Amino acid sequence: MTNIRNSLNDLAGAIEDLQNKKHSVVIKELSGDKISGGTITNFASTGITDEASKKVVVVKNDGIHLETIYVDYISGPVTVTGNLTVVGDVTAKKLHVEELIADVKTERLEPVKFVSKNKKDTAYGNGLVWPGGEYTKQFLLMERPDRFFATESIELRANKIYMINGQNVLSQEALGNTVTKSNLKTVGTLENLSVESSLNVDNFLHYNANTQGLGLGTESPNGTFGIASWDHEFIIDGTDDRKFKLGTYTTGSLQIITDDTPRITIDATGVITAHKKVIIEDKLGVGVKNFATDADITSAGPIRFQEKKFEVGSEEPKSGNYVKGDIVWNTSPSPAGYVGWICVKSGTPGSWKLFGQIAS
Repeated sequence: MTNIRNSLNDLAGAIEDLQNKKHSVVIKELSGDKISGGTITNFASTGITDEASKKVVVVKNDGIHLETIYVDYISGPVTVTGNLTVVGDVTAKKLHVEELIADVKTERLEPVKFVSKNKKDTAYGNGLVWPGGEYTKQFLLMERPDRFFATESIELRANKIYMINGQNVLSQEALGNTVTKSNLKTVGTLENLSVESSLNVDNFLHYNANTQGLGLGTESPNGTFGIASWDHEFIIDGTDDRKFKLGTYTTGSLQIITDDTPRITIDATGVITAHKKVIIEDKLGVGVKNFATDADITSAGPIRFQEKKFEVGSEEPKSGNYVKGDIVWNTSPSPAGYVGWICVKSGTPGSWKLFGQIAS
């Protein structure tokens, strides 16, 4: 009995020693059928390190399910069948989309490029399109000739300009200095208009820059200024002796009118007709260049008034046509002589008698 009791005490002491010791068991190989259920913690392998403190990956028949994934690099094509939300930045060398809907600020480091399908031809017909409304608004590149087509008006901010090759061609208030040709048909009020070449206004007013002539109704005025009708022309021009001339260049008569009524007419032969009374406020000379200032009328030849002719001579006329009452004044009167001769019978030269004896 004593031996049995001692053996049981030794066994109890051995068991107690095993409980107080830490055991380390090394498993060199673990097959798949050794694990059924349970949790493996602090799992590690050459390609996997498990540091999770909760379940983050669930593997099902339709795939791997997880909430968050941290990836530095994805190699190969990736297809996303559902929605994709990116909170951070997206950097891509090339982006292909069938439809882009955005209401965010867009910043680009390079221009927007439009290319054709074969990438060799110019992308004619491409540009900006705004569907909706009464019609589609467009801003497109067109061909033949190359140009931009816009369905809407284009407005610049105030004080901005259109430029070509760095030069101002159109501002809000003026055409640029480089604009030298135009086919304007209607303009408003012009100020400080300067024309450096020939001018044509409605094919009626013509300025010839070569001759410096201005014509109304004629492209080639015969004076510095000319007004032409179907068969005659009125001109104003300078002369070589520093004078000015005005009148009809053709055989038409010249009329001076007031109240649309002829007052003085000069015909093609130079005959002047005054249609009303003529008032001369100073001396009148007829056929003379220099005349005496002590007479109101100075004539170089005979004069006629009330159908009577008056002339001077040294004797009675021997030829010419005269009428009764015509007088020839004696150019050399003397005492006891006569003032002149008077025609007493019309004829050629008619009958003449001395009259007006001078006292001796």
